[in-house]
Amino acid sequence: MQNFAPIALFVYNRPEHTRRTLNFLQKNRLAEESRLFIFSDGAASGQEENVRAVRELAKTITGFKSVELIERPHNFGLANSVIDGVSRLCKEYGRAIVLEDDVLTSPYTIQYFNDALNKYQDQNEVMHVTAYMYPIPHQSLPETFFLRIASSQAWATWDRAWKNFEPDIDKIIASFDDQMKHQFELEGGMNFWKHMMEFKQGRNNSWAIRWYASVFLNKGLSLNPALSLIENIGHDGSGVHSGVSTIYKGSINNFRITEFPDQLQEYKPGYLLVRHFLKHRKGTYLQRGLRYLNHVLTKMKMKRT
Repeated sequence: MQNFAPIALFVYNRPEHTRRTLNFLQKNRLAEESRLFIFSDGAASGQEENVRAVRELAKTITGFKSVELIERPHNFGLANSVIDGVSRLCKEYGRAIVLEDDVLTSPYTIQYFNDALNKYQDQNEVMHVTAYMYPIPHQSLPETFFLRIASSQAWATWDRAWKNFEPDIDKIIASFDDQMKHQFELEGGMNFWKHMMEFKQGRNNSWAIRWYASVFLNKGLSLNPALSLIENIGHDGSGVHSGVSTIYKGSINNFRITEFPDQLQEYKPGYLLVRHFLKHRKGTYLQRGLRYLNHVLTKMKMKRT
C-alpha cells in the first residue's frame, strides 16, 4: 500500500484565503489518503482576532486521512515556522509537500507531487519539486523538466535533500564566487543575489532564498511543470510579504501529469524561456506605472474596509 507524503499547510491571519486554499485542497484526488498538518503561526499584536478565526476554521476541516492543527504559542514568523514544520515532517516521514494559505491547487497537484517524490526519491541530484511555473509559452515544452531554481509557491522535498538546507546566510555568501553569482541569477535574468543581501541586512526574512541557495550550492535540480498546477491568490495586497501584482499569474493545468524526465540535467529550452520572462517581467515604464497605481489604490481600498 502506497504511503503518500504528508502535506504541510502554513497559515496565519487570512481566514478567507485559508478557506479557499483548503476548499481546493480537499478536491484533490489524493486528499482522503493524505495526512494534513496545519501550522498556525501565533498572532503578532493586533492580529489576534484573525488568527483565532483561522484556527477555528482549521478545526472544522475534514476530507483527509488525518488533520493535525499545530498552534504556535507565539509569532514565529513565516520563515521560522516553515523551517520548523518542514524539518519535523521530513524527519518523521522522509518527505513533505509544502503549501501556504494563498495557494489554490488543481485536482491533480497532490498526485503530481507524490508521483515525482516516488520517481526521484533515490536521485540525490533532484532536491526540489515545484508545482508552479512562470507564465511562459508552454506549448513546445515537455510536461515536466528540470531547472536550477527552487520555486517556493508550492513545493515538495525529501529529508535527504532538506538536510542540506543552510540557514546561516554568512556561510552561504562565503560559498559563492562571481561566476556562481552570475549563474545563480540566471545570467542576469533575476536579481536573486539582491534578495540574499537584503536578508543579510535584515530587510527580509526569507527562508526561500536560503533554500534556493542551498540547492544551487549542492548542484541540485528542481522539477518543474510546463504549466502550473497552482494559482497564487496572495498577490492582492493581503499578505505580510507580498504586494499587489499580476506579473506571475498564469493558467492552471487541470490534468494529471504523466511524463517525467529521466535525464538528470537542466532543460535548456525551459531555462531560456524562464530567464527571458524574468528579465522582462516588469514590462514598459507605462506598465510599471499602471501596476504601481493599482497597488496604491488597492491598499487604500483595503484600509477603508
